[in-house]
Amino acid sequence: MTTLGIESETAIDVEEERRERQKKIYRVAQWMLPSLVLLFMVGGWQAYVTIAEVPHYILPSPLLIGQTLINDWGLLWPAMAVTGRLTMLALLFAIIGGLSMAIAFTQSKWVELAMFPYAVVLQVTPVVAIAPLLQIYVDSAFVAALLCAWLVAFFPILSNSIIGLKSADHNLQDLFKIYGATKWQKLRYLALPSALPFFLGGLKIAGGLALIGAVVAEFVIGRAGTGLGLASTLLEASYRFNFGRLYAALILISVMGVAIFGLMSLISYCFLFRWHESALKKEA
Repeated sequence: MTTLGIESETAIDVEEERRERQKKIYRVAQWMLPSLVLLFMVGGWQAYVTIAEVPHYILPSPLLIGQTLINDWGLLWPAMAVTGRLTMLALLFAIIGGLSMAIAFTQSKWVELAMFPYAVVLQVTPVVAIAPLLQIYVDSAFVAALLCAWLVAFFPILSNSIIGLKSADHNLQDLFKIYGATKWQKLRYLALPSALPFFLGGLKIAGGLALIGAVVAEFVIGRAGTGLGLASTLLEASYRFNFGRLYAALILISVMGVAIFGLMSLISYCFLFRWHESALKKEA
């Protein structure tokens, strides 16, 4: 083996070691840096409250909030379960309704022309304006809140799915036409696979919006005394000046939002990691 060949192999080995080292550093930093930032923020918050002697009814300390989470868990957990069930049901119905309507719109121009403006009207109408009306006409407070959350989460699924269904490669469309493929075959084997990344992108957005819609609906409907989930618990705590419980409920809502986004991201990765550019691992 020549000296040039040995040097080339050595250079390749060094480059591979460098890449592996960078991957390990990135994996550690991916968890370490956010944890350090969170620790710094919570520590600074606790230090400020302690040193400045801030009253708990103005700004509760992290220790007080942690104690409230433990002491009031019997109250907070059922409220969290209601909000979670409300959010996931709204997201499920948004997926079913949004995807079904997107398929109907792309399969028939007349249906799209007739119905799409009304979908836009539902999207741009504030949910806080709709919630009191739903509360009047719907007997169940949970169902009224579910409809509000569904309205918020529905449009991202619909719009992203429509874009995806219309984004199939024109050359492939011509190929399907040449071979005499039926509408169902074009939809199943071409349009739906092409729309999958767009649908999953809309799913990430709709997951967070479903939680926001559920919380807003609980705020509006909870004022009438129909306590539902965490938002109603938060509202009641503010009336009672129980700021430890208020912050605890707020933290749980944030944790739920992060968990929903993580779940949607995992679902997206599981569907796309083998073939789509957005999920393929890039070399450093």
